[in-house]
Amino acid sequence: MEGCPVYWDHWSLDRFLIFFVSVAFVLIGIQVTMFHYRQNFHHKSMWVPVVSSPIFFATGLALTFYNAGWLRMLFVLFMALGVLDGLVGVYFHAKGVRVRVGGWQMRNFLIGPPVVLPFLFTAISALGLIAIYWR
Repeated sequence: MEGCPVYWDHWSLDRFLIFFVSVAFVLIGIQVTMFHYRQNFHHKSMWVPVVSSPIFFATGLALTFYNAGWLRMLFVLFMALGVLDGLVGVYFHAKGVRVRVGGWQMRNFLIGPPVVLPFLFTAISALGLIAIYWR
């Protein structure tokens, strides 16, 4: 029927990757929440990945089972925001390491904000975009 959403007819690679990205955002969201809670959310930007992770999960999970065009566009928008959010997080985490006593010393990378975690947020978001656009 015209105007009706297209339902998935099998578990294609793009459908599996969208599901994987969705589940990954649950796990990343839990980790980010614990780290930012430990720091008492001292900067308002710490709330962005905490709030966006469950939204990304719900959107991806819905898209996994209901392949509607508007849902795909919403997922693309959220994944683009996830890439941007991760890159902003890299900046803030690197800045957090830099302002510690001793600056860029290895011990500050070990005990300071995890610089790699925002890259993971970016990478998972990029994988979501790849799942949509790869042909």
